[in-house]
Amino acid sequence: MKRIFSLLWFLVSVTSGAQEADSDGKIMLTVILRHDQSKTIDEIDDQLEKTGFRKSFPPPGVDIISYNIVMGMGHIITLRLPPDKLREINLDFERGVWGAFRTEFYPTYDYLKVFYDLKQKDTQSGSIKPAKKEAENETNPAPSATPSPSKKIHRKSGQ
Repeated sequence: MKRIFSLLWFLVSVTSGAQEADSDGKIMLTVILRHDQSKTIDEIDDQLEKTGFRKSFPPPGVDIISYNIVMGMGHIITLRLPPDKLREINLDFERGVWGAFRTEFYPTYDYLKVFYDLKQKDTQSGSIKPAKKEAENETNPAPSATPSPSKKIHRKSGQ
């Protein structure tokens, strides 16, 4: 019982710590700008130029953590900002990219350190990974208790 409680406590502390704001109070937000495939890249660029989005974005106090293009999808931007800038960010996207992209917003947190800590813990404990077990089972299937029926070739009569 102690073991279950300690495991539960560990999971809660890792999860809640990962989702809190950074020590400086900033949060992260991932924005997906989905391509409008009815428009050419020139039409999209003209819209962004007309609205001045690239000149004014990001507003002061907002950091761009990553900016990637995902082919067939659009732009994925991860921002780091104080929570009180959230409304301003929303308005920037509404004024700047609507008409060129469809927008999606997702609260985000950095899981990389937690992932590597857990990975190191798993490596040190020597636990067998489930994917490895499955791969071994695929290469060496267990013999079946009932033999598979053999295929019979059916021929039309008169051949």
